[in-house]
Amino acid sequence: MSFRDVIKKSVLEGFVQSDIGTVAVLVTLGITTLLALYIYYIYRLSSRSAFYSRDFNKTLALMPVVTAAIVLAMQSSIVISLGMVGALSIVRFRNAVKDPMDLLFLFWSISVGIVCGARLYEIAIIASAVVTALLFLLDLVPAAKPPYLLVLNSTDKELEPALAELLRAHAKASRVKSRNLTAQGLDLIVELRTDNGAALVSACAALPGVESVNLLAHDGEVRY
Repeated sequence: MSFRDVIKKSVLEGFVQSDIGTVAVLVTLGITTLLALYIYYIYRLSSRSAFYSRDFNKTLALMPVVTAAIVLAMQSSIVISLGMVGALSIVRFRNAVKDPMDLLFLFWSISVGIVCGARLYEIAIIASAVVTALLFLLDLVPAAKPPYLLVLNSTDKELEPALAELLRAHAKASRVKSRNLTAQGLDLIVELRTDNGAALVSACAALPGVESVNLLAHDGEVRY
């Protein structure tokens, strides 16, 4: 027997065909379905996106069941395993992830299917509980308040000194982000932090030459 035959025999012995009974399949898919519905509910509960996609959430619920079925089939024979690897290697997904949290739920859903397909149910249940706890605990951590953007249009081109004095009185910190000087006047965009936006807008509107004042808030990234 050559060295190649020894290697081939050891590989084949590691993939001995096993008969998975109907009861084992039903138990595996049943537990996977319960965890899939749990992920469906958690995503619906934690989703704060204005563009909540019901189809995406249904995909999260169906993906563990399909993945578990594939893993069960791959355990039955080396031929099926190699066929699945070859088939899945040519699959390409082009669906853009709009929210970083959606990526977490996708990976969670696939992981549950793989772990349940390997019949390691306790790991899937405990991991799902830990992920859920961390998901809601991290949401309780206070985040820094994002700055405001003050958009001001004025016919007075020498408005900046008076505006700077006003911002020192009504804002904690301010920085000019954009300065546009035209024949008609001055347009400014100032990034600032304030606890009383209404008073700030009223004070800015009272400055001579000011035609319009807008105070914008955003939910984007925050510097710590």
